[in-house]
Amino acid sequence: MKILFCVFSGTGNTKHIAERFLQGLRDLGHEGDYCAMEKGKEPPRTEGYDLLIVGYPVHAFNAPKLVTRFLKSFPKGNIPFYLLRSEGEPSKLNDASGISPRRILMKKGYVPAGEFTYVMPYNILFRHSDGMAVRMEMAAEKRIERDVKLVSEGGGEVRRVNFLRRAAAFTLRIEHVAMPLLGKTFHANKQKCVGCGACAKVCPAKNITMVEGKPKFGWHCTGCMGCAFLCPKDAVRISLLNPWRVNGRYSFEGAPAEDGEVCNYLHTMYVNYFHESEEL
Repeated sequence: MKILFCVFSGTGNTKHIAERFLQGLRDLGHEGDYCAMEKGKEPPRTEGYDLLIVGYPVHAFNAPKLVTRFLKSFPKGNIPFYLLRSEGEPSKLNDASGISPRRILMKKGYVPAGEFTYVMPYNILFRHSDGMAVRMEMAAEKRIERDVKLVSEGGGEVRRVNFLRRAAAFTLRIEHVAMPLLGKTFHANKQKCVGCGACAKVCPAKNITMVEGKPKFGWHCTGCMGCAFLCPKDAVRISLLNPWRVNGRYSFEGAPAEDGEVCNYLHTMYVNYFHESEEL
């Protein structure tokens, strides 16, 4: 089986998950290609592939606007597809994020086969402990091992989304309008910024250009937070969202957080997610 991965990733979490998933399929004897979703990039042709897997992070219970725009430019096809997403918390509200990508691809003839979710550390709101990050990574490993076998065998399940989850996602879809406006007001702290250009290189929306050695933010921000999260000097300031800024890569080395060390925020949800993963 030949599989095409199309993945949007800002801070690297979704890319990491997708690459591990792809490697798992290759280990089972399948072929696979990886395509990064970026602004201005032409979508790949799907002829010659047996399966499509679309990966993205959840933004406010929705798929990022860049993802839906990219999929709208996709060629018509008739192969099965899976959705693969990373999310900051194990909430069923995130299931609504699959509605738009699924609808767009189905209109083009693609056939929904299932979806998979993996909890990864926040890149906004607050910083998880490294112990939490390690346990999330371990949980993802377990789930990927199971899900790779499901895909290889043609299994999977499409999540049902009730009215409450649809309503929450629809309400927060205002982010698609707000982020381009808000992103224009992002800026770099003059005392901290060294003009390395890391923010411009990482931006999948191509929203950042370097002008006289400093980043200039445009009108195409999709809210991935890669610029602030991956800045080596913690120089990027994200306007009204700055109190929720998270900077710096997580360490996935060391001991995983015990149940009692899991964050208080949605504590039970996280613990249940970890236990379910560890029982696989």
